[in-house]
Amino acid sequence: MADPIENAKRTAARKAVEDHFNPTARYIGIGSGSTIVFVVEAIKDRNEDLSRILFVPTGYQSRQVIVKAGLQPIQFDSLPSGVLLDVAFDGADEVDEDLNCIKGGGACLYQEKLVATHAKKFICVADQRKLQSRLLSKWDRIPIEVEPLAAHSVLQSLSTLGCQEASIRSSQMEKSGPLKTDQDNFIVDAKFKHPLLPKTTTVEGVEGAGEDRHWAVETLAKEIKQIEGVLSVGLFCGTNGYEAEKAGRGAGGQKPVAAYFGMEDGSVVIRKAGEKDIVVNKQNEDKTTSLEN
Repeated sequence: MADPIENAKRTAARKAVEDHFNPTARYIGIGSGSTIVFVVEAIKDRNEDLSRILFVPTGYQSRQVIVKAGLQPIQFDSLPSGVLLDVAFDGADEVDEDLNCIKGGGACLYQEKLVATHAKKFICVADQRKLQSRLLSKWDRIPIEVEPLAAHSVLQSLSTLGCQEASIRSSQMEKSGPLKTDQDNFIVDAKFKHPLLPKTTTVEGVEGAGEDRHWAVETLAKEIKQIEGVLSVGLFCGTNGYEAEKAGRGAGGQKPVAAYFGMEDGSVVIRKAGEKDIVVNKQNEDKTTSLEN
């Protein structure tokens, strides 16, 4: 019997690729995780000429997915100077109503942020479990990639920000010690008391500047990034690619411009910043329904 979660991922991936894959693209980012397998599958199944497209992976696993599909990989540091990816497809551990994301559960955090911030647009693909109004609603930790030498001092500094619990992630075999990223760094998983506020605004009398351990996403991301030894924070927030381009910055957008969530009933929820969620029904993809966030 087919796994409904895997079916949901596949449905979301196919819709995201249908809406955002352009066969004339030159560079496409491919993220990490189980959902991205279905993105590559959907690209391959379009039966387009993909010979001139170079695919930029966010880690070893995604590079293998690209190669196995017969596509051409290129390392991020081999991109021509000043060139942005036409699009980057990646998953997320959780996405809030403002399209802020938690990423890094698969330990490819630094490369995922590099690829997302150097894409004209980042498209998030996930299943319904990742669709939330606030971050830290169901996914209970923020991954942080750190220099191994600084790992323990980072743990101490996180406690001053009201972190309830922080730990260095272990590899699958504990006797092998801490898990290492593709860059040989450690991942620290940090848990906070309250779900994060999507924006730095006063909500229910709370500003999200750390008072009583209440944080806004972007404020907390900046505070953690300032800790010596932190390489990358698993909060993808701030601007998206479109906004970065409009501001004249080019690179720098961390948030997705859209997120596609596969639902168990076969529909896909499409979330865009500042807009109501749209439901695309499986039976008739032309029929859409608006949902309140």
